[in-house]
Amino acid sequence: MTPISGSGGTRHRGLATLLCGALAAGGLAAAGTTALGPGAASASSHREAPLVSGTPQYDNTDLYAFVSPDRPDTTTLVANWIPFEEPAGGPNFFTFAEDAQYDLHVDNDGDALGDLVFRYTFTTHTKNEATFLYNTGPVTSLDDPDLNITQTYDIELIKLHGGKEASRTAMAHDVPVAPSDVGRASMPDYGALRDQAVHELAGGARTFAGQADDPFFLDLRVFDLLYGGNLSEVGNDTLKGYNVNSVALQVPTEMIVESAGQPVVGVWTTTRRKNAQGEFTQVSRLGNPLVNEVVNPLKDKDAFNASQPADDARFLRNVTHPELPKLIEAVYKIEAPAEPRDDLVDVFLKGVEDLNQPPHVTPSEQLRLNTSIAPAAEPERLGVLDGDNAGFPNGRRLTDDVIDAALQVVEGELVGAANDLGDAVDANDKEFGSAFPYVANPTEGSRGPLADGTGGGNDVRNQLGDALRPADADDTTLIAASAGAGAVGILLIGGALAWWRRMRGRAY
Repeated sequence: MTPISGSGGTRHRGLATLLCGALAAGGLAAAGTTALGPGAASASSHREAPLVSGTPQYDNTDLYAFVSPDRPDTTTLVANWIPFEEPAGGPNFFTFAEDAQYDLHVDNDGDALGDLVFRYTFTTHTKNEATFLYNTGPVTSLDDPDLNITQTYDIELIKLHGGKEASRTAMAHDVPVAPSDVGRASMPDYGALRDQAVHELAGGARTFAGQADDPFFLDLRVFDLLYGGNLSEVGNDTLKGYNVNSVALQVPTEMIVESAGQPVVGVWTTTRRKNAQGEFTQVSRLGNPLVNEVVNPLKDKDAFNASQPADDARFLRNVTHPELPKLIEAVYKIEAPAEPRDDLVDVFLKGVEDLNQPPHVTPSEQLRLNTSIAPAAEPERLGVLDGDNAGFPNGRRLTDDVIDAALQVVEGELVGAANDLGDAVDANDKEFGSAFPYVANPTEGSRGPLADGTGGGNDVRNQLGDALRPADADDTTLIAASAGAGAVGILLIGGALAWWRRMRGRAY
């Protein structure tokens, strides 16, 4: 395919363009829902539906699929769960659910039915239930005895035919999970722990599971009356500083494609949770970002999370007649595109013709990747719009600015209506890695300012009074005085209680 060229990387973005982009990020993302894919102006699938928003362990947030830049004969899938992880959110830090099946689906013939499922299931291990701590000392390895709470996982490869299970193979067993990054004192070299969690599989595949910086970047304040009601709330990456739990899988490309002559795959992720009857029920689904968050109305959100791509015709009207462009037109007088939005259906539900559209495709919500497109030496953040066919909407790389790209397509970039729409957030707050698993290390729980008086080796205890000074041979008087004061206090309290009981005339 001839690259869809543009000058997005070098265009001058004026104030009017920025404001218009903010509007589009809030409203025109709706035009993209199932069609728009990565969508706009709200975390990809963070807290997007009523039921799953209350159970974050089962909530898919984002999915990425790309040809591995350092191993171009392989394909990497990165799927994230548990939105808005506050790094210091202990003592119960962030674990994968034990009663869930975390599935990565591959459709390699375009018929909207899965052909492969990579299933991750997790087990939690506790060394000492008599402590409230996640770790009881500095952790230097994944098997460190001071790491009190650990997880391991198994991987199964399920092959399907016509949507039915045909075979099941164990790919890995008891692989360790990288822990939550409690802080510098607890995990002085978190990078070493991350490296230990990368596991080699048979046949040249690799796997990783653990905490990571949330790689999605955007301004999430669209929900405050469309960027504050006056476009004042744009340009801030509102996911900065939050973590997610990531599953990353790198496999030889030949393992997932139908054939060398048909290199396009569609991918999506689901979470299945065990119910009271012991059966697993699908509670979350994600392919392209923002499908369920921005486009589907409340009445369809939980149903979409429980559905399969083959069922997507039932949600088609949400794409062809989106709600938010009408709201934007009413509030900001920006004319909504004419309906039905068949252009969005053609591009995003089928894949781009001659790029990532499989032959005889059945329209459905999947993230589609042409695995025969070589990685770009210098990726453009707008992907295909900037002539970089290795980027979104041909799969999704971690660096792809899917918000801006999707907005520009929704507003007609591909049909001659050039525009510079965007949310003024163009990159992640942390750099991504150059090797698997590529996601950035999580933000540590010990972030933030240090106590007054610390630094340069100073001990904070000298700022908090004598009570916290370490005892030594010269502290005998202080210790004796403290013990004496404690004894007197106990006697006074005991006497007061005895008097009170006599006055009340009944047992305490």
